[in-house]
Amino acid sequence: MQKRQKLYWTPCAAHCIDLMLEDFEKKIPLYHDTIANGKKITTYIYSRTSFISLLHKFTKGINLIRPANTRFVTSYLTLGCLNENKGSLMRMFTSNEWQSSQLVKTRDGRLVENLILHKGF
Repeated sequence: MQKRQKLYWTPCAAHCIDLMLEDFEKKIPLYHDTIANGKKITTYIYSRTSFISLLHKFTKGINLIRPANTRFVTSYLTLGCLNENKGSLMRMFTSNEWQSSQLVKTRDGRLVENLILHKGF
């Protein structure tokens, strides 16, 4: 900076926010656990095509994953979308369609169902 006095350094706000969100996830256990659970839920749902149609039926076509330019922002936007649609997700996991599916009998299916229906969700 001493050599080039007319050159100014300006931080990128998006990069700074992304670094802060990354620190939250890495250094605060509650954030880490919450994001990990959100990823389990969305990965489970979106890896089964038949389940995606059930999701769209209960959420009226709303997707849970909200892509953004950075990985950490995507995680927080997805958590916000899960929170906004928690009533629909709870109805979906207590519906007859879910209870009669083969997915409810799997270990992963029960894990995701318990995450959704847990009082702390």
